[in-house]
Amino acid sequence: MVTTFYPPYHFGGDAVYVYRLARELGRRGHDVDVVHDLDAYRLLHRGEPAGDWPPSERVTVHRLHSRLGPLSPLATQQTGLPLFKPGLRRLLDGGAHDVIHFHNTSLIGPGAFRYGRGVKLYTMHEQWLVCPLHFLWKGRQGLCDAPRCTWCSLRSWRPPQWWRATGALSRHLRHIDHFVAPSRFVQDVHRERGLDLPLTVLPTFAPDVASAPPDDPRPHARPYFLFVGRLVKPKGVGTLLDAFRRITSADLVVAGDGDEAPTLRNAASEMIHVRFLGPQPYERLRTLYRHALALVVPSICYEVFPLVILEAFAEGTPVIARDLGGMSDMVRESGGGLLFRDETTLREALERLQADAGLRSTLGASGRRTVRERWNADAHVRAYLRIVETCREAKRSAAGDAS
Repeated sequence: MVTTFYPPYHFGGDAVYVYRLARELGRRGHDVDVVHDLDAYRLLHRGEPAGDWPPSERVTVHRLHSRLGPLSPLATQQTGLPLFKPGLRRLLDGGAHDVIHFHNTSLIGPGAFRYGRGVKLYTMHEQWLVCPLHFLWKGRQGLCDAPRCTWCSLRSWRPPQWWRATGALSRHLRHIDHFVAPSRFVQDVHRERGLDLPLTVLPTFAPDVASAPPDDPRPHARPYFLFVGRLVKPKGVGTLLDAFRRITSADLVVAGDGDEAPTLRNAASEMIHVRFLGPQPYERLRTLYRHALALVVPSICYEVFPLVILEAFAEGTPVIARDLGGMSDMVRESGGGLLFRDETTLREALERLQADAGLRSTLGASGRRTVRERWNADAHVRAYLRIVETCREAKRSAAGDAS
């Protein structure tokens, strides 16, 4: 597994997925090397991370660290090449890996795709292949309707990636045997942007969790809706604050942290029914999910396949999500929640679920059933290994034809 971020040195769902997938493969007897860029994390975050991420059986973690520190990921961002990362090439070229699976490689560099042998996969956790800013989010203005990447990067205080205009990305992508999209939305958006790649849609999965303990106390006295995620503008938490200025019969509990946290806390300073908890460990989140009226996912960007929705479904909790991107796919396919399009329909969904315990139970049960039947670790790993075997057979056939 090759990724820019990996727990505990990470910022979101792509890294958590890699951790969980590596763990599940290790449990099934596969040896897994995970390599990630420690310099990239330290470029974007000061101090050591918190959180309990126990080591996994048969999983070995390799952390890339250059004496040049932040210059290494900056050089990669500007060139698309894994510069000043000698350990990466040694590991991939020197190892006898049957599969090399690339994930978020924004600060590893797509130039690394040429390293190593065996089956090579790439999972589209975000839209980075078609958007330097990952989210198709146009320079603080909203969703991207047409590419203007240089202008957008400058407006977002990011150095433009001139190498994208050279055709280098297309050359790097030829080294990948197969691409994995967590949702049909991701597949469609890449094809609409001109990348018609060999691709399989494979939803991510919820972790296997134990039943709730019999003495499961409520974590919050009043009825509450829950938000879990990074506190950055594209996640749309400001939308929730606007809605809860009118809804006071239930609380809003916010679990997470990010650049927008001070602004949001200030905006909610006089809203006594809004509570910010900061980052929470997964076991604590499980309790928060179980007792919430619903998880609310108000992202105003194109989410791919949010893990927080899977985690809520696993606890039997319904979801209220914006009708946008992969969120729409998840809610419609599972029948586990309600979708909204604007502040009015968000408020209607919140009020409807608060008032109707039967509807909450029905939606929550549908979401849990979908996780148990389709979006679980066993089903995911089986489908994942089928993709690997299909790619292996294709490479064998090609080698036979060449000889």
